[in-house]
Amino acid sequence: MADDPRRAAALRAAFTRAGGAVRTRASDAVLAFGARFGGLPRLGVEVALAIVLLVPMVAIRIAEADRLGDRFLASLVLSVLIAGSLIARRRAPLASYLVGSAGLIVESLWIGPGQVTSYVNLIGLYSLGLYASRRKALVGPVVLLPGVLAYFSTETGASETAPVGVLFVWLLAWAVGYSFARRREQMEAHRRLMRREAIINERVRIARELHDVIGHTVNAMLVQAGAGRMVLDTDPERAREMLAGVERTGRSALVELDRVLGVLRSDDDPEPGLDDLDAVVGPLVDAGMTVRVDIEPAARGLPRTLELSAYRIVQEALTNAVKHGRARSADVVIRVRDGALVVTVHDDGRGPAPGYRPNRGLLGITERVGVFGGTVEHGRDPGAGFTLRATLPMSVSGDPDRAVEAEATA
Repeated sequence: MADDPRRAAALRAAFTRAGGAVRTRASDAVLAFGARFGGLPRLGVEVALAIVLLVPMVAIRIAEADRLGDRFLASLVLSVLIAGSLIARRRAPLASYLVGSAGLIVESLWIGPGQVTSYVNLIGLYSLGLYASRRKALVGPVVLLPGVLAYFSTETGASETAPVGVLFVWLLAWAVGYSFARRREQMEAHRRLMRREAIINERVRIARELHDVIGHTVNAMLVQAGAGRMVLDTDPERAREMLAGVERTGRSALVELDRVLGVLRSDDDPEPGLDDLDAVVGPLVDAGMTVRVDIEPAARGLPRTLELSAYRIVQEALTNAVKHGRARSADVVIRVRDGALVVTVHDDGRGPAPGYRPNRGLLGITERVGVFGGTVEHGRDPGAGFTLRATLPMSVSGDPDRAVEAEATA
C-alpha cells in the first residue's frame, strides 16, 4: 500500500512528460505548417481557396443534375464565378464581393440556393471589411441585405428567424474584418509617425553636431586670422605663428568633421570628452584669448553621454563668447554638486543686448541638457560679460527611456 502513492506520482509525472512532448511536437508542426503556408504566393493561396470551395459546389450540382435539367450547365458556370471571385478578394475586395453577391442572387433565384455559396459570400464579406478602404468597405452591409433576401426567398423549410441570424453573423464577420483593417491602419500610421520622428531627431542631431564642430572651429580661425592681420606689419613673426595656427585649426576641423560624419554612421568611434577640451581651448589661446579651465577631479571619468554633452556645452559657450561677445578671456568651471554635473562658462565680453533671444547654439545647449532632465541658466552679468550655467543630472531621473534618449542624442 505504501508503494501506491509513489506509483501514482510516477504515473502522473510520466503522463505530464508525455503530454508536454505531444504539445511540443504539435506546436512545432503548427509553426512549420504556418511558415510553409506563409511562404506561398498570395495568388496561389487564393486560387487554392477558390478550388477548395468550388469542388463541393460542383459536386452538389452534379448530384442535382436530373433536377436541374437544362440549367445544369448554368449552375456550373455560376459555381465557378462565385468561387472564382475569391481570387481577387485581396487586390479588388469590393469587385470580388460584388461579383460573388451577384452570382449568389442569380443562383438563388434561378437555380436554387447553394449550400456552400453562402459560406463563400461570408468569406468575401469578411475580406471586403479587411482589405478594402473605409469608403469601399461600407458598401458591404448594403449589398448584404439583398443577397440574404434572395437566398431565403426560395429556401423551403427555413425558420422565420433564420434570415435574421444569418444577417447578424455575416455583419459580425464584416465588422471583425473592418476593425482589424482599421487597427492595421492605425499601426501603420504609428510606424510612419515613428519613422518621421526618427528622421527629424537624426536631422536635429546632425545639425547640432555640425554646428558645434564647424561653428567653433570657423570662429577660432577667424579670430586667429584677424589677430594675424593686425600684427602683420609690426610683428611678422607673430603673424606667421597666427597663420600656422589657422592652418592647424583648419586641419583639426577637417579631422573633427570626419570623425563626426563617421560617428553618424557608426557608434564605434570614440566621442570627445572633458580630457579633450584642449582641442577647443587651444585655437582660442593661440589667437590671444585667455581661457582658464578648472575641472574638479570628481568630474573625470563620467559616462560618455555626460562628458560629450559637457564638451559640446563648453565648445558652444566659448564660440559664443568670441563670436558675439568679443571676449578677451573666459573661465570654464566644471563641478559635481548634489549628484549633478554643473558646467559654468563666464566671459568678459560685451554680453548680449537687453531682451536678447537665444540663438541656435543656446537652443542646442538647452536641447542637450533637456535630454538629461537638467536646467540651463544664461544671461548678461551686471557689470560686463556673459555667464552660462548648465546642470546635468548624473542619473537620468531613473527613467530608462530618457537614458536611452540621452545615449542616442549624444
